[in-house]
Formats: sequence, C-alpha cells, structure tokens
Amino acid sequence: MIYILSTNLKDNKPIAKTLSKIYGIGDWLSKQICDDLGISISLKGNQLSPSQIEMLNQIIPQTYSIGVELQGEIRKRKERLVIVSTYRGIRHSQGLPTRGQRTHGNARTVRKGRLAVLKMPSKKI
Repeated sequence: MIYILSTNLKDNKPIAKTLSKIYGIGDWLSKQICDDLGISISLKGNQLSPSQIEMLNQIIPQTYSIGVELQGEIRKRKERLVIVSTYRGIRHSQGLPTRGQRTHGNARTVRKGRLAVLKMPSKKI
C-alpha cells in the first residue's frame, strides 16, 4: 500500500482511481493532478517511483484544500448559515435535506436518527 497524505492507497489500481479515495479529490481532479505532474493515469500505484510519490505529497496540499482542512471549511460554512438563520441553515440544524429534496418518501434515515434524539423518556414522580 502507498501512504499519500495520511491515506492508505491500493497498489494494484490505477493512480487516477486511487487518488480519488482522498477526501476532497474526485475523478476529474485526480486526472488533472496526474496531467500536471506528468504521471500517466493508467500507471498503477506500485509502479510509482519514490520521487513521484514525494511530488504528490508536496504539490497536492499546496494547490488544493483536502482532508481535515476541507472538512473544517465546510463546517464553518454550515455554522455561518445557521448563525445568519437562513433557510438552509435552519434545515442543517434540524438535520433535514437542504436542497429541496422531498422528505415524505425518502430521507427517512436522516429523520430516524433525529427522532431518536428528540424522544425523551417521561419522568415518574
């Protein structure tokens, strides 16, 4: 296994597919990174040289926000929406879909977790 940016990546898959396992990097971005570094997208993980792995470890964090940094940015955006009391912020705080999806037939899994938290046992005196 290759260890790039605190993520274990598989050796036997093409590097374009394995880079997309890193949080914040998708298929398109992984292909663009390979093109920028001059690495073939069909090259497998175990065929990478140590210098290519080092280039990936250096250039990706400098150019893109990934992993914990990206998760922090997303969390800050959601908190800002909640503080401003926008419609999307209220939906985020309630744990409901924010982009107009129906909640009658789908999104039940989200509501199940929320309902379990809201139900409080009654106190007997």
